[in-house]
Amino acid sequence: MTINLETPKKFGLLVNQAHQVSTEIFRPISRKYDRASNTEPGGPIQELDMLASVVDGMNDGGEGGTGARGVRRDPGDGSASNRNGTNMSSVLSIMEACWGDVAMVLSMPRQGLGDAAIASVANDEQLERFGKLWASMAITEPSFGSDSSKVSTTAVRDGDDYVLNGEKIYVTAGGRSDAVVVWATLDKSKGRAAIKSFVVEKDRPGVVVERLEHKLGIRASDTATIRFTDCRVPKENMLGDPEINDDTGQGFAGVMQTFDNTRPLVAGMAVGCARAALDATEDLLAQAGVEIDYDRPANVQHTAAATYLQMEADWEAAYLLTLQSTWMADNRKPNSLQASMAKAKAGRVATEITLRCVELAGAFGYSEESLLEKWARDSKILDIFEGTQQIQQLIVARRLLGKSSSQLK
Repeated sequence: MTINLETPKKFGLLVNQAHQVSTEIFRPISRKYDRASNTEPGGPIQELDMLASVVDGMNDGGEGGTGARGVRRDPGDGSASNRNGTNMSSVLSIMEACWGDVAMVLSMPRQGLGDAAIASVANDEQLERFGKLWASMAITEPSFGSDSSKVSTTAVRDGDDYVLNGEKIYVTAGGRSDAVVVWATLDKSKGRAAIKSFVVEKDRPGVVVERLEHKLGIRASDTATIRFTDCRVPKENMLGDPEINDDTGQGFAGVMQTFDNTRPLVAGMAVGCARAALDATEDLLAQAGVEIDYDRPANVQHTAAATYLQMEADWEAAYLLTLQSTWMADNRKPNSLQASMAKAKAGRVATEITLRCVELAGAFGYSEESLLEKWARDSKILDIFEGTQQIQQLIVARRLLGKSSSQLK
């Protein structure tokens, strides 16, 4: 099989719509909600709530949306030799949407990373029940950050229910969302194999949003701490196989597969944010009389132009890695290595590019006269959540060297 890295014609309309949303909706309100106080859970962003109904119509019509919708692996019939499906449409649209504003994308109803988990691993009955929910993802706890195997939130079977107890922190859109996809352990003594994910509607007794965080970036997107105290959840709300397999690789791997789908989405967010900074900087350089010539060696051009060309090359690498991991998912190929490579490269490139663009723009880039300083703040989270830069490099090293998590830490 060969990978065609050009934007598929069938997604042209979707990409154009996402770009229009970025230009006409996200950017005009970007600074407004970045400055707004984020102290009350569930505070509405009226423009996005209205936009969500439009996106729902696009999804129902099979056209896809502009946010972080999940991607469901289509088993296919083996007849397609090279296909671009929901993975590619989601990533391409999210790149364009984050060219507008990352926080706006994360704040859109029914576009959360919990939705990605549901769409990726839920069975048909669960997809029917939960498909219209706005779901956050709740993994991190006060006792751990990147090592998801350390989950200590418990889920104890009681009749037809599971009873959840624990605390989750840094839950993106945890204040505004309808539900939370909670990672919990059925039996701490069984280690990774006992970790499962549950869809927990936030109106259930025992679910409390304790506080919202004040953050460096993505301020329009609330980040919550949520506590679960004797919260009863029907057994049908568990995603995936309820059995605890003593082969720890199988049980935990099933839960971790969600990341193979969501990491390319986050990489796409980083690619889109970095592209926004590059485009704005190119315009500023042109206004200053600095010509960027792609046909001449960088060492004979203006220093600012040479710097821009280097950033452009790094961006291109992140973009291509993101498309590769996405294409592999659409074509039912294992993509854990490529998803981590894309996330690592794109996350690092986004922070480096946005900061360098602020530097090139001087005082204008550092001020609130432009969105460059905001993009620099927003981009940092894309190198942290869904697995930090260091964790992605560790995963890549394990895959390339054939080492297990116990052999290479």
